[in-house]
Order: sequence, then C-alpha cells, then structure tokens
Amino acid sequence: MSEAATKTELKKSLSGWHLWGIAVGLVISGEYFGWSYGWASAGTLGFLVSTILVAVMYTTFIFSFTELTTAIPHAGGPFAYSYRAFGPFGGFVAGFATLIEFVFAPPAISLAIGAYLNVQFPALDPKTAAVGAYIVFMALNIAGVSIAATFELFVTLLAIFELLVFMGVVAPGFSWSHFTANGWAGTSSFTPAALGGIFAAIPFAIWFFLAIEGAAMAAEETKDPKKVIPRAYVGGILTLVVLAFGVMFFAGGVGDWSKLANMNDPLPQAMKMVVGESSGWLHMLVWIGLFGLIASFHGIIMGYSRQIFAMARAGFLPGFFAKLHPTRKTPHWAILAGGVVGIAAIYSDSFIQIGGQPLTANIVTMSVFGAILLYIVSMLSLFKLRRSEPKLVRPFLAPFYPAFPAIALLLALVFMGTMIYYNKIVFGLFLALFAVSLLFYFLSAKSRAAAASDDALLASAPDAA
Repeated sequence: MSEAATKTELKKSLSGWHLWGIAVGLVISGEYFGWSYGWASAGTLGFLVSTILVAVMYTTFIFSFTELTTAIPHAGGPFAYSYRAFGPFGGFVAGFATLIEFVFAPPAISLAIGAYLNVQFPALDPKTAAVGAYIVFMALNIAGVSIAATFELFVTLLAIFELLVFMGVVAPGFSWSHFTANGWAGTSSFTPAALGGIFAAIPFAIWFFLAIEGAAMAAEETKDPKKVIPRAYVGGILTLVVLAFGVMFFAGGVGDWSKLANMNDPLPQAMKMVVGESSGWLHMLVWIGLFGLIASFHGIIMGYSRQIFAMARAGFLPGFFAKLHPTRKTPHWAILAGGVVGIAAIYSDSFIQIGGQPLTANIVTMSVFGAILLYIVSMLSLFKLRRSEPKLVRPFLAPFYPAFPAIALLLALVFMGTMIYYNKIVFGLFLALFAVSLLFYFLSAKSRAAAASDDALLASAPDAA
C-alpha cells in the first residue's frame, strides 16, 4: 500500500463487545421513538404485521450481509462491497444510499432527545437541545474511537436495562383488549384500507432496526474482524428483535394506543397511563431513556463519519474529508460535515415538513429510503461476488444461500415500491439529492483516479464504469 494510503489507515482497537455495542446501540433509539408513527397509519395489529415482515427482512439481510462484512472488512462498508462487485458507479450508489441513511437519521434522533429533555425542562427548546447534542457527541467522536466505542457499549447496556424496566413497570397495566382495540388502521376488522396502512407503516417498522448494518463501518478498526463480526451481528439482531416486539406490545396494551401515535416520546407517555405523572419510575425512564437515544445518536455519528472518510479516501468526495486528526487519528472533518447537514435538517421544517406528517416522521422516511436502497445494492453485490469471485476468502457464509439473501432482496424491493407510493414528495427530494450527487460523481473522475490505491477496496474490482 502506498505511503499516502498508510497515512489514512484507521487504528484497530475495537473488541467483540465494542462491536456488539455499536450494532445494538446504532439501532436502539428506534425502540424509544419513531416506530409509533406506524400506529397512526396501520393501527396496532396492522403495524404488528408490518413489523413481522420487516423483522424477517432484517434477519435474512444481516445473516447475508455478514458474509460481505467478514470477507471485506473495510471502513466504507456497503460502499466497499458494491465497489468491488460493480465498480466505481456501484460504489457511488451504495455510498450515496448509506450517507442518506446515516446523515438523516441523527437529526431525527436529536429531535427526540430534545423532546425527552423537554418533558423534564418544559422551558428548554427541543431544537436547541438537539443542536447541543450534536456538539457534545461530535466532540466525543473526535476524541478517539476507543473512547467513543467504550461509551457506546456503556450507554447501550443502560438503554437495554431501561427497556426491560419499562416492560416490567407497565406489565400490570397490560391488556390484550387495549392492544387490539381498533387495531386495523383504526377499525376493529381487517379491510382493504388496513392493508394499505400496513404498507404505509413500513418506514416506521424499519426504524425499529435501521442502521444495524452500520457496524460494518467499524470493521476496519476491529481486532480480528473475521471472528468478531459474525458474533456481534447475530447477537445484535436477536437482541433487537426481542426488544422491538416487547416494547411494541407493552406500550400498546396499557391504554388508548392512539394517544401515543405521532409522538416523539411514546414510552414515557405510555408509562404515565400506568403509574401517573408524579411517579419516580416515569422520571427514571425519561433520564435513563435518554441513554437509548444517545447510544444511537452517538453510534450513527461514528457510522456516517467512516462512510464520508472512506468515500473521500477513494476520491468520491473532497479529499480533506479523509484527513485524520493529527493526535486522535479520527476523521474529524467527516464528523463535522455530517453534523452541519444534520443541524440544517433540524431547522428545515418548511422544507421537510410535507405531506401532512411531522418533521421527524419525514426525516425518518428520508433516512429509510437510503437504507432500503442500501439493502438492495448490498444483496445484489453478494450475488455478484459469489459468481465473479468464487475464491474470495469468506470466513462466514450466508446460511441457506441463496434463499436468505433472495428473501431480503425481494422484501426490500417490495418495501421500496410501497414507500415510493405512499411518500411521493419525500421520494422526489431523495431523487433530487441523488441527481446532485450524481453530478459530483461525474465531475470527480479525476480525483478518483488520483486517489491513493486502497488495496482492500480495489482488489479484483471491475474496471471503472
């Protein structure tokens, strides 16, 4: 590898527990907020169907995606896999999708952090708190990956503990009749409208699991990634499936679930129905519940920064985003760049608050569009590399191949189609961002050619498209 490439190598300092913490922590805020918007579209029973479909997609996807992650442990994650499978244009598409997912998810999470803090401090503006969260956790990520990952593991464990406490505290108030009341898009029986609600709620079911694949972007900084990654991913997806269904059932069964739809803090509101507003349990949930939001917010900042770093290192983005901090060896410019976009999104109500949905719901939907495109391209890359590079060392093989990746790909395609149908305006914005990025892709041909060779990425890659 050239001297220039060596200067942009990331330090290997993460353990298996670190990576599990990142995988779960990236996602766990999805158990605290965002998903309840799906009840507004589908009702509790309809959304249960949406979540089952999404859980099947994510389980088959993660078992398949792990094959790529262990075979090509690279900071670019899906960008690297698609580059290797389909050349520069394939890498561009996957990189764009990942950036949309990981840059738009943090502002939604930061707004939820602001909403949780507003419960305790009504005079505190949620948006001001959201910006403050960006400043604090960008600084923590710049401080060092080992520090950041250890903090991520700590807050993830606290967040899991708090979700279990929530379920235990509200369990006495649970009633199946509450959960099923008007559970099909606001009616008591299944109708064609309920079917539409199931598909309209897909983005919010995806929010339960969104970004777990981001742990792949820490693979280049992981000790012995070929052994550690499969354990972290399998353990991570199983943890998240159990928590997602547990939270959904218990929150929906304690009272009138329709009052929790379209809220950024459904768990505290659900707990109020059982223990009242003055309970110490409620205040503990708000404070410790912040750790779930912080875990994902912090982890996704780590994820988007590595994606920006990897794309810049390969010449797809301006080269200064690939520069590492002189002492901390973290991609500080990449961390700051994603933060600027996220803070702009927080104050973009007039631009993103469209289609009659709250700002947070539309930011979530934009992020999910990126995620679904990423899943489609990743599964296509898996199939392509199986054919084009049969001798590639694969420490982990996707089980039940080709069934698992095919199921993940098919469901992702169905979800993409239904999301476009129900979110045409947001999809239009997604296409506009893609068009702008595509223009930069064509204009950056010289910088890609001049970029330092990245052997882990370019080995056996197709010729430039």
